[in-house]
Amino acid sequence: MALGFVRPARPDDSGDIARIQLSTWRTAYRRMFPAHILANLDEAYLARGWDEAIQSAPSAQHRVLIAVEQGESSSEVVGFAASGPADEQALAPEEPPLPVGYAAVTDILIEPRWGRRGHGSRLLAAAVDLWREDGFGYAVAWAYEQDQAMQKFLTTAGWEPDGAGRALDVDDMLVPQLRYHVNLSIEESAE
Repeated sequence: MALGFVRPARPDDSGDIARIQLSTWRTAYRRMFPAHILANLDEAYLARGWDEAIQSAPSAQHRVLIAVEQGESSSEVVGFAASGPADEQALAPEEPPLPVGYAAVTDILIEPRWGRRGHGSRLLAAAVDLWREDGFGYAVAWAYEQDQAMQKFLTTAGWEPDGAGRALDVDDMLVPQLRYHVNLSIEESAE
């Protein structure tokens, strides 16, 4: 396992987050999305969005966390996670709002060249700790149906499919997603 840590994102991390998002999508999702969609993603545009998410979060419960790999002479931002209270983005089509007490992962990505070094687990553990501090009892996350790595990551961490599904319309192509959920109660996770 690599040496690393997780910390809250700072405004100067926006470029790194955008770089990671772009690299990950172009590598991991190249068979899920049309090539021209991935080729036309704009890193500067993504960075502006992440800067806003970091500096103007809708609430104190909306957070962006950073995974950092520590080297002998330097450190590098290698992944990130974003989450907040479950809102309409966490829902399946025509589903009523989730009850109060649900957190939702909006993104959790590790740059492919830094994968399988424990960074995703550290990010998820830090997010869970913060959700518990905020009083959330449950969390949900969407995974692309074709993204076996994310599904395995979530199930290994104790998450399960909750039966909800949806499809994103990407350039007239439907990309199916499955929703996973987890009970955050300390008693349940200790079993």
